[in-house]
Amino acid sequence: MSATFGPAGNSDSFYKEKHKSTLEAPKWLREKGLDAYEYSAGNGITGSTATFEAIGKKAKENGILLSFHTPYYISLSGIDPEKRLKSLSYIKASLNAAEAMGADTIVIHAGSASKISRSEALSLASDTLMRALMDNPDTKVHFGVETMGKKNQLGTLEEIIFLCQLDPRLYPVVDFGHLNARECGLFKTWEDYAHVFEVISKKLCPEKAEFLHCHFSKIEYTSAGEKKHLTFDDAVYGPPFEPLMEAIHRLGVSPRIICESDGTMAEDALAMKQYYQSLCNT
Repeated sequence: MSATFGPAGNSDSFYKEKHKSTLEAPKWLREKGLDAYEYSAGNGITGSTATFEAIGKKAKENGILLSFHTPYYISLSGIDPEKRLKSLSYIKASLNAAEAMGADTIVIHAGSASKISRSEALSLASDTLMRALMDNPDTKVHFGVETMGKKNQLGTLEEIIFLCQLDPRLYPVVDFGHLNARECGLFKTWEDYAHVFEVISKKLCPEKAEFLHCHFSKIEYTSAGEKKHLTFDDAVYGPPFEPLMEAIHRLGVSPRIICESDGTMAEDALAMKQYYQSLCNT
């Protein structure tokens, strides 16, 4: 096993090359040398079951591993009970789409902690996730809970681990750009990155660290945390991807790295893969 790499959604270059449909993405990614893709439904789930099945068929034909990002408006920790529990239907719809396309993971934002205490937010998010698991007992899709980039959001590494300790069907999704932004520059060395894998292995289980689902991008930040996703051309905010590749290689883990750069997701994912392969070949 080795690390796999791909974009979240379609790069600008995908459309500049006259591609119009995500059905074309798996072949395009394979030809680029990539092996993963995260379908982005952040603004809502608009595809039909038939479309998701067709995307899954194309992905399987081209050896592309799939994940599915749920709508951003899901509110695990919302203080309005009606809105919070409405999130259960969005999670269900995301699971249906993921199952249709053969995706192995749905990625869910943890929620806000801006109007209530972090302990209250964790309690509400815990309740929502457990309800979602009870509503969908037979799915084989992993429930991935993502670390977040703004300080008023629920989603430190420790908070995500706490939530994932509730049930073995909950998996951490570590967005290294988010963690770097909320801490105003956390990752500099390979040891900084390795610590994340080691903590997950110890507090959850070694398998969840070894096959960790990750997001990566360089992100501009302020004292409040995340401000804007950037490309790998950025030389100011980071974090650097090279030490992450070194950590993966040194630890011998096999994560899936989904790149969320601003418009250059596939290109930057490929830069990570090529650097990682250069380490493996030395």
